[in-house]
Amino acid sequence: MTQKKKDTRNQKKNWASVIAAILVMVSATACSLPFQGEEPLPEPTSSPERADTGFIVTRPESYDSADTAILVDRDEKENTLTFLNLELGRRYTLSIDGTTRMYDKYGQSMSLEQFEKGDIVDITFLKSKKHLTVMQLSASAWTHEDVERYELNMIRRELTIGSEVFRLTDNTQYLSDNRSIEMMDLNPSDVLSFQGIDSEVLSVRVDKGHGYLRLVNDENFVGGWIEIGQSQIQKITEDMLLTVPEGCYQVNISNKGGGGIKTVVINRNEETCLDIGDLEIPEPQYGMVLFSLSPSNAELYIDGTKTDASAPVSLEYGMHQLIVRAENYHSVTRYVSVAQESGGVDIVLDPVNDDTKNSSSSTNSSSQITTNYYKVYVDAPEHAEVYLDGNYIGISPCSFRKTAGSHTITLRRTGFVTRSYTVQIDDESKDLTLSFADLVASEGETIYPSASSNSSSANSSSSNSSSANSSGQ
Repeated sequence: MTQKKKDTRNQKKNWASVIAAILVMVSATACSLPFQGEEPLPEPTSSPERADTGFIVTRPESYDSADTAILVDRDEKENTLTFLNLELGRRYTLSIDGTTRMYDKYGQSMSLEQFEKGDIVDITFLKSKKHLTVMQLSASAWTHEDVERYELNMIRRELTIGSEVFRLTDNTQYLSDNRSIEMMDLNPSDVLSFQGIDSEVLSVRVDKGHGYLRLVNDENFVGGWIEIGQSQIQKITEDMLLTVPEGCYQVNISNKGGGGIKTVVINRNEETCLDIGDLEIPEPQYGMVLFSLSPSNAELYIDGTKTDASAPVSLEYGMHQLIVRAENYHSVTRYVSVAQESGGVDIVLDPVNDDTKNSSSSTNSSSQITTNYYKVYVDAPEHAEVYLDGNYIGISPCSFRKTAGSHTITLRRTGFVTRSYTVQIDDESKDLTLSFADLVASEGETIYPSASSNSSSANSSSSNSSSANSSGQ
């Protein structure tokens, strides 16, 4: 090989080395940039023209705060969610956008529409920007859905489901139709869902609420009986207004062997009128009923009247209320329908054990303790119709005889939304005064048609009252 060729080869090797070194330098410079392909961030300057816009690229992992909270409100127009902090009881609002991630308790993606007010959630967010980055149904929260049998006691601040007892807190949220309500707005017939952590109840949501039923043209049936579905039976009184779980029912109206069955639909927080003027009452018929009571010295009350059970009793065809009582025995309340010339009824009372003698032994509110000399006064709101357990009391301010136990007080006024409250009336030897929030004006007047129909929708409002308690049956 000639010297010229050798020089040429060495020159090419030197150029290759130089090019390689340049490429290494360029690569190292590119790797030092925050994002490949972007310009390096400019050096800070004191120029007032370079003001900080506050813009941050948010990601699920971008957060400076975390919390376990209750979802209490959402504003889809403003794209914001409001939460209740469980430790401090304070509310705060965070914005959401396309970068916000939402999951169920198992980590599966969810949409915002799948979350409900009252849900307990684990969240992460940018506190400085008030921006929500991640929301997930809390894995530490428990849920009881569609509960029909329960006891809510405001005095003891307790919820009982079966053998489990939970605490109600100041932060417990009560919701119906995605609106906040008070505990006294609940009715014992409501079907509820509960959420909480450990032994605390943090949210109560109405799954199946209640409405109201009024009888129209019922003059011939006052003193008779109304049966709503399979679980509710009550004596018909003048101008009664019944609180009924929402749903469709067969309503049986009976009096003196007459009456009939009608279908009615009850909507949540609405008043429904049922016209029974077309039902007929035939000439009265009577049947002889022979009672067999155990113990033999038990007292028999028929429709509230003490009756001698040693001989057959003549009863008019239709529904009758029986109450049987004896000392050291549990009282029994039963309803019988007389529809034939003769028949028999056997009632056996269960003895009271020593450890339960002081407990309530009645199966019906009619055996509750009545304090004859004390009254319950309803002072507010004024000029409202007052109903006690569906029975008309008068126009507020008014009063009624004090009877210990859990009762439903309903307030109604034309042009206003009907409201009902569950209250616990004590057995103390003194008068009790109850005051409730003003009724809310309805969107339209209630119309009483000739057939069953529904009035205007009702809205919830808060109330103030003395001791309150409700229990699911």
